[in-house]
Amino acid sequence: MKLILASTSPFRKTILEKLGVAFATVSPDIDETALSNETPQQLVERLSIAKAKAVADKVKDALVIGSDQVSVINNEIIGKPHTYENAVKQLKNASGKTVTFYTGLCLYNSTTQQYQSEVVPFNVMFRDFNDQLIENYLRKEEPYNCAGSFKSEALGIVLFEKLEGEDPNTLMGLPLIRLIKMLEKENFPVL
Repeated sequence: MKLILASTSPFRKTILEKLGVAFATVSPDIDETALSNETPQQLVERLSIAKAKAVADKVKDALVIGSDQVSVINNEIIGKPHTYENAVKQLKNASGKTVTFYTGLCLYNSTTQQYQSEVVPFNVMFRDFNDQLIENYLRKEEPYNCAGSFKSEALGIVLFEKLEGEDPNTLMGLPLIRLIKMLEKENFPVL
């Protein structure tokens, strides 16, 4: 069976490349709007399934990986800041607090139309930081298209006190440990 990543994210592509297996990437082209009264966990699970299914409907004999992620602080989803001013607000709000990342992961078999789905949490505890650290970080990294206003795979690490989770890849959007288990259940061993 072919392996397809239902994503155009360069971060997810790079993470999946770590496994050394051949795969293709296909854009799922779905509406990612949250439903009213939908929890962050329900949102990422629904979207990861929808992404995988959208691509699986177009291909035969494939295992399709769908993934979606949100970050949450004080029970509120944090989006991308897009501007310097919004990034400052987001980082001030995160100072000294824990941000939880919820990543929905789905592996969809296009032949059987069956899927496996999980939501994997990952916690980031932020240091207490001052305005100068925020200013320096934003000027150097410019993370305006990153949820929460930081890049964990780069200089964002200077903002962290502690990381908690089973798989560091989860923080960047693709929980490989869980994915490997799903692939094995589909008789698609990585090794």
